[in-house]
Amino acid sequence: MTARTATSPAVTGGAAVVRSLAAHGVTQAFGIPGTHNLEIYRHLTAHGIAHLAPRHEQGAGYAADAYARLTGRPGVVITTTGPALLNVAAAVGQAHSDSVPLLVISPGMPLRHPRLQNGLLHEMRSQTEALRQVTAFSHRVSTVEEIGTAVARAFALFGGGRPRPVHIEIPLDLLEAAEPAGPVRLAPALGAAVPEPVALERAAALLRGATHPALILGGGSREAAEACLALAEELDAPVVTSANGKGVVAETHPLSLGVSLHSPAVRKWLSDRDAVLAVGTELAESDLWSAPPPLTGLIRADIDPDQMYSGPAAEVALVGDAVATAGALLTAVRTPAGTEKRRAGAAKEVASVRAARDAETSTRDARWLPYLRVLREVLADDAVLTSDSAQCCYYGALPHLPLGPEGRYLHPTGFGTLGYALPAAIGALSACPDRQVVALSGDGGFQFTSQELATAAQAGLPLPVIVFDNGGYGEIRDGMAARGDTPHAVDLAPLDLPALARAHGGHGAHAADPEEFRAALTTALTTSGPTLITVPEETLR
Repeated sequence: MTARTATSPAVTGGAAVVRSLAAHGVTQAFGIPGTHNLEIYRHLTAHGIAHLAPRHEQGAGYAADAYARLTGRPGVVITTTGPALLNVAAAVGQAHSDSVPLLVISPGMPLRHPRLQNGLLHEMRSQTEALRQVTAFSHRVSTVEEIGTAVARAFALFGGGRPRPVHIEIPLDLLEAAEPAGPVRLAPALGAAVPEPVALERAAALLRGATHPALILGGGSREAAEACLALAEELDAPVVTSANGKGVVAETHPLSLGVSLHSPAVRKWLSDRDAVLAVGTELAESDLWSAPPPLTGLIRADIDPDQMYSGPAAEVALVGDAVATAGALLTAVRTPAGTEKRRAGAAKEVASVRAARDAETSTRDARWLPYLRVLREVLADDAVLTSDSAQCCYYGALPHLPLGPEGRYLHPTGFGTLGYALPAAIGALSACPDRQVVALSGDGGFQFTSQELATAAQAGLPLPVIVFDNGGYGEIRDGMAARGDTPHAVDLAPLDLPALARAHGGHGAHAADPEEFRAALTTALTTSGPTLITVPEETLR
């Protein structure tokens, strides 16, 4: 023990972790108390950290994920050991896939726990090895003083570079042990990373010389929304987004193609561009739904240098912060005052490509469009929608529900988890209690986390939960049929989901047509607690 720590006040490991969280500005946590983490819970109130307890740790993870996406601050989850930590792992994997700053804190086996397992409660071989596969890092501390170091390390990652989830494990004996902890360590403030000047000039030259440029915007471009829109307008460049980039540029803007990377018509159109600027996107199969199209003059702008070696190769690689990068590019390509700007003609082209995109799936998607129109008409511009990996979401709302930068659409891309929408909506309400929040799901995915209706009822905030009910797993049923297989294990027995909502302390309604849906949604937005609204599949065809 050093002289510095020997003179420091002794605190327990539980107190050390909570004071470190508070020092980094944490005011909200999610999780469930358990036998092994009570020393953490003891100190939350004294440090001004509010807590929301869902009914399952997976729900805690999704709620914290949505909280982080909306606030830009890390979502914090506190679990106990073993099964509780593994319960949250699916949510951690989703946060890793979607670049969400999530901090999971759990107890672990004692420091001197034997290698040969002896049956301690919740014992497993290695929590850190399990969580390491879905996090940026999993840090098991070995002293109370190291807890502050681990928390600061996590917040340093969140504050610079690509955000990813982090797990911190505190051995059981350290949680209760009182040791000198030293001063609270804080993550250093990090400046915005700017790409190398030569690369910026090469990118600007490509964009200035292009006659048919385009922008692809991902979730990493959200903070740069204003500069990205200005770039699109300066270049007369149409914009297409990934699912996580939905609404970065208003989807009613004449240059916007919305969430359309999966459309054959849009992919063909992209392959004909002579310069493509992709900001904050992996250009991944989960957005493209197939291999990327050939892209000429591809400029990739991303905070993560690894992205330059993954997916389509860039002609110019810009490694840096999206805000700084987009701002520098805008300055470099902006037409000097007094000089005639290029003639604006892309809006007509966008309208044509949009029409071709919608024609591709008009029969399939027509079932959801009347209900999505009602959603857009009833909801405020800044409403938050949380989504599930469901047909009504990725075929329906993502491409067909227009959104602007003031609103948000939170979708589990990439990892493609089921059960995200409801607990994420609860996290969204924790972050933004004054905004309208709506959960959108299918009946299969909804039942993964339906117990969180009780959490929403206890919170008492208005929450419409819209479930398009096709009697099971519609996507998998369709996939089996397309293969020529006889569908099996995809049909779920009918459930009275509105009654389930009432049993959990909420409200419920059936909407057999768009006008019934409008009335139910309008009422739900001003009714305390969750209101589950089912739209039966047979009314949609």
